[in-house]
Amino acid sequence: MADAGIVGENVVIEKGYNLNLMERLGFAKCRLSIAIPKNNDYPGTDFLNGKKIATSYPNILRKYLEEKGISAEVHEISGSVEIAPGIGLADAILDIVSTGSTLVSNGLKEVDVAIYSEAVLVANNNLELRKKILLEKLLFRFRAVQKSRNNKYILLNAPNDRLPDIVKVIPGMKSPTIMPLAENGWSSVHSVLSENQFWDVIDQLKELGAQGILVIPIEKMII
Repeated sequence: MADAGIVGENVVIEKGYNLNLMERLGFAKCRLSIAIPKNNDYPGTDFLNGKKIATSYPNILRKYLEEKGISAEVHEISGSVEIAPGIGLADAILDIVSTGSTLVSNGLKEVDVAIYSEAVLVANNNLELRKKILLEKLLFRFRAVQKSRNNKYILLNAPNDRLPDIVKVIPGMKSPTIMPLAENGWSSVHSVLSENQFWDVIDQLKELGAQGILVIPIEKMII
């Protein structure tokens, strides 16, 4: 038996494994969705009453139907679930959707989401202390890489009289590094910038007189 593993969250939910979810890893994101033939109207979940629904995830589907108060036939099949409506095996499906292109190519449309999923790190609930310590070290490394993905290292030159305003725009993890330049009245500012705010912040920095702005990827962040 494995002590830990990286799997899709949908697999953990479907199998009902009693595992400790240690970390959501932020990749392999998808959703398990209900899809029906594209020419069918879908007024709401009541459409599914009395219908046949094909899926490779019967437990997730049954829980979804129960939560919605829907009575429907669940047909468990493995592989190529999306062809079931086209060959008359089912009226609808529950399947993994990422971009939705597979549904479109099979004449289907997504109408509701049962769950969202991504890759997760899971561990046995009964790990001995030595293995727990090793797992925490592994998690520390994972988190350092994850934090770096959404941040950039930024370097710029700024007039000293605008430094207080610039520091407010890029406060960094604790505070920016500021070093005087050879040219009087100017300093070099080093900080960390979130990717989500990148272009808005760059525009503000330019308005505040920042010059020579360099943006560098961060490989890892240890906070």
